[in-house]
Amino acid sequence: MDFLIRHMKIEDYHLAIDLWKSTPGMGLSSADSKENIAPFLKQNQGLCFVAFEGEHLIGTILCGADGRRGYLYHLAVAESYQKKGVGQELVTRSLKSLQERGIQKCHLFVYRENLEGIQFWKHVGWVLREELEIMSKEL
Repeated sequence: MDFLIRHMKIEDYHLAIDLWKSTPGMGLSSADSKENIAPFLKQNQGLCFVAFEGEHLIGTILCGADGRRGYLYHLAVAESYQKKGVGQELVTRSLKSLQERGIQKCHLFVYRENLEGIQFWKHVGWVLREELEIMSKEL
């Protein structure tokens, strides 16, 4: 399969949000508006990627770093392109970029009921941290 991966730009947003909305198990909120994604991309320049086959967006990954840890968000691959290496390549690119910044550990969030997502992450070497709970607060 022939696909191109490049850094994500805000101009990719309209295609990305359509993919995210059509991806089972993907959680979206107001944090995923174009106005909020733009500064995220700027702050995490070189960490977020998109995959294209021709003019068609087939995959995305958002990646951020706080200087100590990396975080992956919104890995999405169009259904007809899943299990063809697109997701793994997007993850590899983001993790390599984190390593180049000296980041030694990365986390991600998966909804408990997203069994397919959990299986993917386990398949590519991630470990489910059952001793942790996540806590959030709207600001």
